[in-house]
Amino acid sequence: MMRALVLGGGGVTGVAWETGLLYGLEQEGLRLRDADRLVGTSAGSVVSAQVAGSTPLQELYRRQVEGASTEIPGSLGFRGTVQLVVDLMLAIDKEAGLRRLGRKAVRATDPAMVGQRRGVIEQRLPQHEWPDRDLRITAVDVESGALRVFDPASGVGLVDAVSASCAVPLVWPVVEIDGRLYMDGGMWSGTNVQLAKGCDRIVVIAPENIGLTKDLRALGQGVRTAIITPDADAKVARGRNSLDPAARRPSAEAGLAQAHRVAEQVRAVWDA
Repeated sequence: MMRALVLGGGGVTGVAWETGLLYGLEQEGLRLRDADRLVGTSAGSVVSAQVAGSTPLQELYRRQVEGASTEIPGSLGFRGTVQLVVDLMLAIDKEAGLRRLGRKAVRATDPAMVGQRRGVIEQRLPQHEWPDRDLRITAVDVESGALRVFDPASGVGLVDAVSASCAVPLVWPVVEIDGRLYMDGGMWSGTNVQLAKGCDRIVVIAPENIGLTKDLRALGQGVRTAIITPDADAKVARGRNSLDPAARRPSAEAGLAQAHRVAEQVRAVWDA
């Protein structure tokens, strides 16, 4: 039996909520970090890289509620949201839409922000080397519009991979890796759950669930899944801007509280 943990995108509040949720589930005896495969997208790339390592979840949770790592406040804003909708949701050709968005992301990139943003990612990750795990981190190639999956065998550093996966277009700089430019893996899919194909038991933790039902159908028959999305309290804690560091603590606490309410739903899949 192969088990996968899929962690989706959702900004700094998504990192906090996922961390709180995983910590609470561990308190319930559910060690999802022991998954055979970990798939991380955007915020989920941060959390998957963290839990694939050896840092205790208690410590990762503490870092969220105490604001131990420095974050840069950001906001997509109304104009940016409209551009995402036009280029992604209304595009007939997905990769063509991503290429258009990628060009805008390149133009919006502030070179002075590149080093500062990388420093944020470095602070988020207690360990900067790939763990000896099946860890898959997603990003989108700006020029081709194609999905790129980084793993320990990709030859790309972990900090670079996570930086690329978290490069929200029109907000954060695109990330250059080996002469290619990359942006947020969540632009392809909020969870990229298709990368869990081949696993029998899959838990998906998704701060945003747009398109998730369709993606799950691609996994085939006989796969047992548990899908956890923010409940009403977690949505209130997040507020309207998922990139607001001030909402980290309430989001982490909401995740911790929600974990105890969804533990049996997760256990029915994880321990089956």
